[in-house]
Amino acid sequence: MTSSFATDLAPTGVLRASINLGNPVLAQGTPDEPTGITVDLAREIAARLGVPVEFLCFDAARKSFEAMTSGAADLCFLAIDPAREAEVAFTAPYVVIEGVYAVPQDSPLTTVASVDSPGVRIGVKQGSAYDLFLTRTLQNATVVRGAEGTDAFRAESLEAAAGIRQPITAFVAANDDVRLIDERFMQIQQAVGTTKDRQPETVEFLREVVEELKASGFVAESLKRAGQSDATVAP
Repeated sequence: MTSSFATDLAPTGVLRASINLGNPVLAQGTPDEPTGITVDLAREIAARLGVPVEFLCFDAARKSFEAMTSGAADLCFLAIDPAREAEVAFTAPYVVIEGVYAVPQDSPLTTVASVDSPGVRIGVKQGSAYDLFLTRTLQNATVVRGAEGTDAFRAESLEAAAGIRQPITAFVAANDDVRLIDERFMQIQQAVGTTKDRQPETVEFLREVVEELKASGFVAESLKRAGQSDATVAP
């Protein structure tokens, strides 16, 4: 039964998994030796298919997405977003993380709503889930894209930096001239994805595996091993 899934999902005989090392909640380590929840999930899926796994590592979600859509990868681990769903078939989320803002210590901005004001510029990592979300939803503020949201924030003296809670919290802890707006501006639902030209049964296989691994404690254990226990396993 699994062989048909393997033929469909890993046509080269190897499951090529696109890993985003730019998200420290999802992946850690180096391109040669990646670790973390996404690596563990890819290994488990490959084992169930009965094929070896190969990791293609990138420093940004945008590059990971491009590897998937260009045909260089068979599997990706990305946040669910309407802009991506046009080309990627996603499972339900396996983990939920939060997007938050950092602002200068003396900034008048104190809430998520206040950040979306005329004249406010927000640094974002280009092509990230929160770049896509803010580009789509902001009414007044503007996004400034960079290699990292915090880099753009510093380089251009922006009014806010957007990012994932864990690295933004670390950035604030390391810099006493900035503070965190604790309220989240979005929930980021991280899921397993593959291209939409797969057989429906193959996508369903991926969805069932993800649900099983959430229910069994596999996802929670993997996050704990990676030191990411504060990330929430999706219901």
